[in-house]
Amino acid sequence: MAAWTWRFEKADGTQVEPAVAPEEFTTQGDAESWIGENWKALLEGGADQVRLLEDDTEIYGPMSLHADEAAAAESGSAGEGA
Repeated sequence: MAAWTWRFEKADGTQVEPAVAPEEFTTQGDAESWIGENWKALLEGGADQVRLLEDDTEIYGPMSLHADEAAAAESGSAGEGA
């Protein structure tokens, strides 16, 4: 059975320990749901980006945690004044 995991990195690609204890997931969807729930704490804890791995194979990344924060701020301000 495949194991889905996240690699946590600084902006320069240096691996860092995450602020939230990571799990090993049985599906890509579970892994993505987890990052969606924990990205802000991970960012505040010093991770700038993540990579998704299936066993030892990189599926995608790096994915910036800062981009999600900017998108959330933009979507929050887009609804104001409407």
